[in-house]
Amino acid sequence: MADGLLQVLTVPTAPYPDQRPGTGGLRKKVHVFQSRRNYLHNFIQSIFSSIDLRDRQGSTVVVGGDGRFFNRTAIGVIVQMAAANGVGRMIIGHHGMMSTPAISCVIRKYKAIGGIILTASHNRGGPDGDFGIKFNTANGGPAKEAVTNKIFQISRTIEEFAICPGLHVDLTTQGKQMFDLENKFKPFTVEIVDSVESYANMLRNIFDFAALKELLSGEKHINIRIDAMHGVVGPYVRRILCEELGCPVNSAVNCVPLEDFGGQHPDPNLTYAADLVDSMRDGQYDFGAAFDGDGDRNMILGKHGFFVTPPDSVAVIADNIFCIPYFQHTGVRGFARSMPTSAALDRVAKANKIELYETPTGWKFFGNLMDAGRLSLCGEESFGTGGDHIREKDGLWAVLAWLSILATKKQSVEDILKDHWLKYGRNYFTRYDYDNVDIDTACEMMEDLEMMIIDKSFVKQRFAVEDKIYKVEKADNFEYTDPVDSTISRNQGLRIIFSDGSRIIYRLSGTGCDVATVRIYIDSYEKEQILEDTQVMLAPLATIAVKISQLHHRTGRSGPSVIT
Repeated sequence: MADGLLQVLTVPTAPYPDQRPGTGGLRKKVHVFQSRRNYLHNFIQSIFSSIDLRDRQGSTVVVGGDGRFFNRTAIGVIVQMAAANGVGRMIIGHHGMMSTPAISCVIRKYKAIGGIILTASHNRGGPDGDFGIKFNTANGGPAKEAVTNKIFQISRTIEEFAICPGLHVDLTTQGKQMFDLENKFKPFTVEIVDSVESYANMLRNIFDFAALKELLSGEKHINIRIDAMHGVVGPYVRRILCEELGCPVNSAVNCVPLEDFGGQHPDPNLTYAADLVDSMRDGQYDFGAAFDGDGDRNMILGKHGFFVTPPDSVAVIADNIFCIPYFQHTGVRGFARSMPTSAALDRVAKANKIELYETPTGWKFFGNLMDAGRLSLCGEESFGTGGDHIREKDGLWAVLAWLSILATKKQSVEDILKDHWLKYGRNYFTRYDYDNVDIDTACEMMEDLEMMIIDKSFVKQRFAVEDKIYKVEKADNFEYTDPVDSTISRNQGLRIIFSDGSRIIYRLSGTGCDVATVRIYIDSYEKEQILEDTQVMLAPLATIAVKISQLHHRTGRSGPSVIT
């Protein structure tokens, strides 16, 4: 090897059978990546091998993570393997951190071939927590199933990986670092970039920052409370909301990213963001929001902790979409929601004669519609909202969208919601999560449940609870045919639809490990009774959902782990 040239090695390895990426990529306990020989290396090589060599040579790849434990170690390996696999340039967030929405933005800005996102989203961090790796393609969005299937197939037969073990990158210093490799004509370049600036500049071109600054720091400003939950979005909140838009620094809490998220679950819902909810109760804050670990999810609260459900949130943004300057220029092409999300958005779409798409869970389905010019705004019940400015859900974007509506309408969050319900009626919606259910038990329950509901005799059955009677109109396992490329996605969730439009939906989530989360979604529409308690209104359907599935009996649980 010539002096100064870094050696590229080919290292033998053996495959693992469990590296199938899910909706959020490959997620495992940290100790799996640490203790299993070459487990990380195998999966990273499978990602690079899934890209045609001609496309890979000299290409640009973006890398960043939510700052959780093992983040920097993984980036060190990824850089060494990228160089050995012919990548020409890597763009990495300062200190290895970059929010998922920002990574999508940077991929698109620099026309990268893709990005590797190191996050397990809203799952716990730390040495005993979870770690994840997700591959986003050149459009900035999560890889489609054809790509993730290819990655998985490669991982099952992998025999070797390429690595440049002598290459070490400094994540603490912004700027370019150049490395000369043996048998490479051009140097390998690593660029450490400001994690916030490209994303912040994009937001400046979407929203009216002058109007937002007046709302947040003008003479008649509102008071807000933002909880970054010690995730990656903290520096974005500080830079954009505090420094640029004038919010007091003490408006934003938990803004220092921590490897274990302060020992908490970085999940923006009423259970895990309870501190934010409590701080809102006395009425000193007009608006509140929380974000998850990687910054793509959000929760919106009004004064006194008034909770905006994610389905209502995207419906309100849709109904007030021209409060956002970006959409005044682009127009509105379509709306979309994931199948388990309530039908609140459907009513806005119908009233405004805008196309509505119902997709499986997973942002990649929205991305395909956006790339085809069919979709402008979309949302999922799992606290994800976004537009076609990038190809990921975007927590801070959703918060600025809400603040834009407040600035325009000059009403409270609660009043905006109540006016919306008066106009469209209300979809009462809740989700019950049964966490850490044995994977075999969960799968057997779902299989038995599917056999029951697809039987012809199930349709037209009646279920009575107290004075309510629900008649089954339709029951199936949701199947989606993509209107863009005609690909079919099957087994996307069990649906029971009643004659009044109410729905019960069952799905499994987080099935990458030995346990799963069983999720029950309940959605019921009311035209007149719009100010009632959600859990009271949905109690009859919840009773039916548990009875049909025998969930408590099958799992040994007396109730859900989390209710949202």
